[in-house]
Amino acid sequence: QWINHYKMRPHSLFLLDGFGALFSSFLLGVVLMNLVPIFGIPQNILCLLAIIPLFFAALDFWVYFSRPITMRKYLRTIAWLNILYCCLSLALAVGHCEVISIYGWCYIISEVVLVTLLAVFEIKVSRQLEK
Repeated sequence: QWINHYKMRPHSLFLLDGFGALFSSFLLGVVLMNLVPIFGIPQNILCLLAIIPLFFAALDFWVYFSRPITMRKYLRTIAWLNILYCCLSLALAVGHCEVISIYGWCYIISEVVLVTLLAVFEIKVSRQLEK
């Protein structure tokens, strides 16, 4: 049912993804940056993980407002970028596991799960656009 809804309005997924990226960037770059002692994620990692979603948001909003004919290609692109971002987040977290607190891990795992679910949904919608 959700897939059919977004199949008819695939551009709206870019709006959802873009605002999600901005929210993620805000949480990482502002909120968690001020709570490093609690979450344990190093500031340089937070900065990197906060900047990347800004580029994703720019792409999302560009696609949303320009509404290109090849929506499927852009949907798959942002989905795979989201998956790569999740892999990077996990890799950086594992690389700094000795300093990240349980709260930091809860945040990272929660974000990875949400972003991965969104990416999988975007891929499913893009497959429906082929039909």
